[in-house]
Amino acid sequence: MEVRTCKQCKRLFNYLSGPPICPGCKAKIEQKFQEVKEYVRENPKDGITEVAKANEVSTNQIKRWIREERLSFAEESGVGIDCESCGIMIRSGRLCQKCKDKLVGRVDEMYGKSESIVAKKHREAARMRFLDQ
Repeated sequence: MEVRTCKQCKRLFNYLSGPPICPGCKAKIEQKFQEVKEYVRENPKDGITEVAKANEVSTNQIKRWIREERLSFAEESGVGIDCESCGIMIRSGRLCQKCKDKLVGRVDEMYGKSESIVAKKHREAARMRFLDQ
């Protein structure tokens, strides 16, 4: 356990894991999240700026909650964030479905090739050999 300074209130606290903010500030952020979530339920057509102003939260914090998939807006609101790979508008998360599929394909391809190389080496090692006399 180490002692750190909270990024928000500048107090010292025992850091365990996660963002470097104290438990008090974490509780305040969680309370704000609950307020924003309730506001979005009651006003589903409001945009990010309206939600931020009404709840005294930064738009960056709201975008962070959307990226973490903790918060989502109605289709009618037109609220979205950019896919980190291609830049098209998405409702939540970090990547659009197309980019997620590409990433999964690349990972599958990578592991597929690795497995075939391993299988080939295993097959070569398992062959029966005869000594010439």
